[in-house]
Amino acid sequence: MTLETASQQINQPEVVAEIAAVFAAYEAALIANDADTLDSAFWDSEQVVRYGVNECLYGLAEIREWRLTATPIPPGRAIGPTVITTFGRDFACINTEFRNPGSQIVGRQTQTWVRLTEGWRIVSAHVSILRPPVAG
Repeated sequence: MTLETASQQINQPEVVAEIAAVFAAYEAALIANDADTLDSAFWDSEQVVRYGVNECLYGLAEIREWRLTATPIPPGRAIGPTVITTFGRDFACINTEFRNPGSQIVGRQTQTWVRLTEGWRIVSAHVSILRPPVAG
């Protein structure tokens, strides 16, 4: 759905397609445990933030340091539903759920992307999990 406001256009199809491709490349790097590609997807700034399941990372240096010891994603990870919302040509929010084989845990991932001179970069990310209810 495309909506227009006085100051911006929301979900322009060409921008949604562009950021969807960037997000797909990020997901492929995540599955491949390609740390260089994953790190390069983040804004090279002390202002970038990544809140993980068990960590709060401030600045690209902390994200890179954490990635060196991060557990690789298990094979067979499935994502979706995924919601992409773009605002104008240079700002996008992506929210998705993920599931790993053999687990009832549902993960949630939110990324805020901004088009900078070097291309699309994540400026804020958040990962959390929903554990299934305990019976009894």
